[in-house]
Amino acid sequence: MTRSKEARAEFVAPPETAPLLQRTVFGSEHDDYRRGVRNFFEAEVYPHWEAWEAQGHVDRSLWNKAGAAGMLCVTMPEAFGGLGADRLFATIVMEEQARVGASGPGFSLHSEIVAPYLMHYGSQAQKERYLPRMASGELIGAIAMTEPGTGSDLQNIRTRARDAGDHYVLNGSKIFITNGFLADLVIVVAKTGESGKGSADTSLMLVEARTPGFTKGKPLKKMGMRAQDTAELFFEDVRVSKENLLGSEGAGFMMLMQQLAWERLMIAIQAQASAEAAFDIARDYVKSRTAFGRPVAAFQTMRHRMADMQTELGVGRTFVDECLKAEIAGTLTPMAAAAAKMWVSEMCSRVIDQCVQMHGGYGFMWEYPVSRAFVDNRAHQIYGGTNDIMRELISRAL
Repeated sequence: MTRSKEARAEFVAPPETAPLLQRTVFGSEHDDYRRGVRNFFEAEVYPHWEAWEAQGHVDRSLWNKAGAAGMLCVTMPEAFGGLGADRLFATIVMEEQARVGASGPGFSLHSEIVAPYLMHYGSQAQKERYLPRMASGELIGAIAMTEPGTGSDLQNIRTRARDAGDHYVLNGSKIFITNGFLADLVIVVAKTGESGKGSADTSLMLVEARTPGFTKGKPLKKMGMRAQDTAELFFEDVRVSKENLLGSEGAGFMMLMQQLAWERLMIAIQAQASAEAAFDIARDYVKSRTAFGRPVAAFQTMRHRMADMQTELGVGRTFVDECLKAEIAGTLTPMAAAAAKMWVSEMCSRVIDQCVQMHGGYGFMWEYPVSRAFVDNRAHQIYGGTNDIMRELISRAL
């Protein structure tokens, strides 16, 4: 049997399954923007997945192309190179990236996590220095929180920045840092105080890639997301000017907590879109694949399996869109975001597991999109705070 149409270099989209409820969160201006974003991912990203997986990161030139296409830092004000758009435009970029199964580009972290930290807490000089170059793709951003042995426990990080007068001396290491290998600018979470209270001793500082003492490990070899640039970062007596402190000293933990709701909703957005895309591919496959003289989709067991999956997708879609509406209105709560991240990420894994099963033996072949989706999307339950942590956070409000 020849390679399936899904495995060709040219992206061939299966028919999209009609949602159980019509989406009402987007307007016509969002639909226009989506068409351009969709074309970009189909033409500039999807054909290169195999080469980028082999090298462990996307080509640097992709960032410049994305910037020129108006897909980076879209929510930043026009004065800093962005579109001054709402977060629904950023959501479109995430959804269209998931639609083609492109787990490589770290656009959302760069645009919707790193850039907002600068926008909300940076000085005017920091904004003018970094944001326009982030919007153009000239400068790639990352944020370094996780350390070996600490995981989600940010209050007990060991990376320390010692006060040395007009600068800090930074020592420590970070792991699992998205965009870490290509990053030009990293927001580093470090201890700057000695009170013993983790939240009060934590600060954020901006470290540029060429700073002496700052080194990067090679892209980490991961089970999934193989084209996503993920690396270890090492800091040995790195001199960081106090002008590169983000916000005020000791305010780092507070800043991190204020941004977490949107960061976790982003994971739910990506997981939901990935599950929908995998379902479309699997549904199309079983309609064309025959067994015992009839389409696989004609068997009752398959029809009922797809009905269950479509129902779960409908529940997830409604939840995510309602959270999106709350985010735009400024009313999204940390508990709702944690619940969305937890439930949708687990639903995504359940649905894609069934999509692999629907493909039979071909679902186990790496060239088939559902095979890659199966391992790529497992990470949604881990980063942004593990789902065990999400359950702990939700339970505290009960």
